[in-house]
Amino acid sequence: MAAGIAITCSSTQAQPAFDVAVVKQWHPPTGDSFNITLGATQNGKVTFANATFSDCLKFAYGLVSEDQIAGPDWVKSGSVRFDIVGQASPETPREQLQLMVQTLLAERMKLKVHYEQKTLAHLALVVGKNGPKLLPPNMSGDNSIGGGRINGNHMSMQLLASMLSRLERQIVVDRTELKGLFEVHLKWTPDNNSPNAPNSETLPEAGLSLFKAIQEQLGLKLESRKSPLDILVVDQAEKVPTEN
Repeated sequence: MAAGIAITCSSTQAQPAFDVAVVKQWHPPTGDSFNITLGATQNGKVTFANATFSDCLKFAYGLVSEDQIAGPDWVKSGSVRFDIVGQASPETPREQLQLMVQTLLAERMKLKVHYEQKTLAHLALVVGKNGPKLLPPNMSGDNSIGGGRINGNHMSMQLLASMLSRLERQIVVDRTELKGLFEVHLKWTPDNNSPNAPNSETLPEAGLSLFKAIQEQLGLKLESRKSPLDILVVDQAEKVPTEN
């Protein structure tokens, strides 16, 4: 593994920060059920509930898989979890909110990291041979995923790759070179083994796989590759955050 460029995570004037933020260890409730929130964003507010430290890192650094994170065992452990809420101005874009989470983790949990490279199998999201079929962004709506649908009114290709990674349960990397935001509407028939798979008869694209839908509806495609990817290495982090 070759060493990469170190990342400075200490708080500086140039590093954006939340107006108000709370970071605390998550403690299991007395009941049998509980919610998990992995970086929900709305009106400048970012929320994590019952999130592992690796969940927080994936959001903050735009990663899509735990395979892209290396460090102490507790970083990925389900026994060490956190509740985090950060509030910024309502118009703050997602990319700025990610940087603010980086600042927050550096301040409250003494996070220090650097990048290295490691060869990993992954899927590359690329433009199809006939070009993309993407619309200009519609800033009036939100982005959502579930039930054989992705609806993105103002979605970057990086965010689309992240959503596809969750669906495919493997690393998906944006290699489209398409910058900015787009309106993305994708419909397919989920695998019958998926717990959230709807009745295929309710989908107009009954029998259409996710891979095929990406090609036909978005003018993009997923290619299997194995090549060096950036790995985020945790050099230092505290399990117990400093007081709010």
